[in-house]
Amino acid sequence: MNDYQSVYLALSAILFGVGVLGVISRKDAIVVFLCIEIMLGAVNLAFVAFARANQSAEGLFMVMCIMAVAGAEAAIGLAIFVLLYRKTGTINIDKFNLLKW
Repeated sequence: MNDYQSVYLALSAILFGVGVLGVISRKDAIVVFLCIEIMLGAVNLAFVAFARANQSAEGLFMVMCIMAVAGAEAAIGLAIFVLLYRKTGTINIDKFNLLKW
């Protein structure tokens, strides 16, 4: 592994850490959703760096799968947020108690 791959892996770790901190510390559902997308992007960057270092295509295949899941997550997640906002009038995570019995 050369210096460029380690830089990409370090950037991936930093992005993943920022995403984790955003998920833990935020109360706004859209910000949490965006932080999850940042974490998925960091994982994609790590897969590309490892695929480049190993000269294999398996990492790139995983990136394509993760991108497909992220696209579906974005469409379904934003639809759920719109419906929750219409029902409750807020997107604050603490106010979502609709699934409690």
